Amino acid sequence: MKRRLHTAFLAALLIATIAPACQAQYTTDWVANTYGTNATRVGSVARSMWVAPEGVIYTASLWDENEGGVAIYQNGQSTGSIGGHGDFEGGAITGNATSIFAALAFTTANGGGTVGRYNRTTQARDLLLSVSATTTAQLTDVITGLTTSGSLLYASDFPGNRVRVYTTDGTWRQDINVSSPGALAVDGAGNIWVAQKSAGTILEFNQAGAPMNTIQMPATSRPSALYFDSSTGYLMIGDEGPDMNIKIYNISSTPLLVSTFGIQGGYLDTTAGTKGQVGDKRFTRVTGIGKDAAGNLYVLNNPWGGSWDLGRDGGTDIHSYSSTGTLQWKLQSLNFEGVAAPDPGTDGAYFYGGTNIYSGTAGGTFVANTVDPIDYPSDPRINLADTSRDEHFGQVAAVGGNRILVASGQNPDHFYFFHFNDANGYIAIPDGSIPGTLFNATAPVRDGFCLDSKGDVWAGLDKTNAIWHYPLTGFDSTGKPTWGAGIATPIPGTITPLSRIIYLPESDTMILAQGLTGGSGWTSIGTRVEVYHGWLAGNTTAPNPVINVTSANPKSITAAGNYLFVGYVHTVPNIDAFNLTTGNLDITLINSSPSTVYVGNDVDSMYGLRSYLRSTGEYVVTKDNYNGSSVVIYRWTP
Repeated sequence: MKRRLHTAFLAALLIATIAPACQAQYTTDWVANTYGTNATRVGSVARSMWVAPEGVIYTASLWDENEGGVAIYQNGQSTGSIGGHGDFEGGAITGNATSIFAALAFTTANGGGTVGRYNRTTQARDLLLSVSATTTAQLTDVITGLTTSGSLLYASDFPGNRVRVYTTDGTWRQDINVSSPGALAVDGAGNIWVAQKSAGTILEFNQAGAPMNTIQMPATSRPSALYFDSSTGYLMIGDEGPDMNIKIYNISSTPLLVSTFGIQGGYLDTTAGTKGQVGDKRFTRVTGIGKDAAGNLYVLNNPWGGSWDLGRDGGTDIHSYSSTGTLQWKLQSLNFEGVAAPDPGTDGAYFYGGTNIYSGTAGGTFVANTVDPIDYPSDPRINLADTSRDEHFGQVAAVGGNRILVASGQNPDHFYFFHFNDANGYIAIPDGSIPGTLFNATAPVRDGFCLDSKGDVWAGLDKTNAIWHYPLTGFDSTGKPTWGAGIATPIPGTITPLSRIIYLPESDTMILAQGLTGGSGWTSIGTRVEVYHGWLAGNTTAPNPVINVTSANPKSITAAGNYLFVGYVHTVPNIDAFNLTTGNLDITLINSSPSTVYVGNDVDSMYGLRSYLRSTGEYVVTKDNYNGSSVVIYRWTP
């Protein structure tokens, strides 16, 4: 018996000794959302906010994959949501003791320009108001302001150039003619204050609708949020112009600016931080202001970066301050449909999305918003007329002391290039795009794209039957990169139609993924991936290994070191790691144990995976998690 016990003990000891060497360990983490589980996560892309006296926060969003568009928070925690996914326009919300009123999204049944009333207790909609005569507009804010006062509801009908006044039960009372009305507030005397954002003015009307005072802000100001503070009698105005702060006016007689809240210039300030750096009072665009009965102040920010459908904006960023102005907590959801690339310049400590930069673990730190709408108003990431759906997918290369950022959309055939320099800090300066004059290319990129670690660009231009290589030639004194003329290499016949390109310059390895045959979609991947070792050395015809992807619906690939990572759509959230030497599947990243991180359903984007091999030998793989409004991070050491 002793001999058997001794033998069993030695066997167990041997297993415990060799297991770590045989079982590759990985961890599951996330950034871009305060919370990492589906139940607790911060909701997606809040663009307006109302705060109840007891401190319950309601925000409105056009698009949230996993819950209703009105999210509810209290004491820094999510407590649920109201309505359904896609029910709300997102641009206006208000409430009272019993109800929430929010601008509704266009539907075929009701059209647009409507406001819904929801019972705060049952969360059911119990009233539908047709506010605007503009009923066919989609993906645009028709109702641009809402507020209540006593038994009255006020609504800004932007295309109707009027503020409409109803009882909270839906009976129309009157209209006030106002050109391009926006945010609304009602003061203690019942007077109505109406922001005209593009004009930089706030107009006052008495209860009968007669004009009174006008606050003329600086010409560059853009009043985006109003709140009447009954405890002080002051009007608080969120300014998304260059000041990026909250202006506070005494309105007891002739309006007088008495103070401001927030750092002058917000995240673009360079006196108290780096340009682009967000922080305690370094606001981006203030889109919501509210207070509770205890005097706590709540500020809703929208980091810059948006698209034509309103649902893929820069994100949700709610700050809570004590009555003395001390930051108490933040709620952040900074990614809906996008991914952040590990930054080689910090050995993977920072992550660059298409518009934001993150660092850290367990939700991470929101470091910077890289969009400057003041100096670069034509930045494609905020150009609603741009060809792409949005540009929240980041790719980054660090070459010497310079960084190149490429931003693209969910299923792109256009890629936008940016650079950085000391004078602009974290701000990404637009350079151009491919296709475009930057690369003297006109064909869309339909056969794969890669920004490699040396800064070279590889692109499969549509219908050219070639892989185009644009070598980086250097940077000018401002950090702007330049590339040489494109060098075309025929696409190997064994991999047509080509769908993805990845080039690893450290090992001169080219990875090519085949698309679906039969013209069934250039945004998808087939089952064949060819690995060419020594591509620039001349091996463009003999792949070894050839990787056969057997799991259904591969969608996105990325590679670093000696591994190819594959993600799937409409099936599983798994990421498979294939060995580039053997072609074998070495590990599947699902969710490490123990882990409570919500990893979403799948990868519903062409470039929704990024990867990097750290100097420690650790692989860092990031995954777009549109379900959880976050970026999932896997850290794996083979």
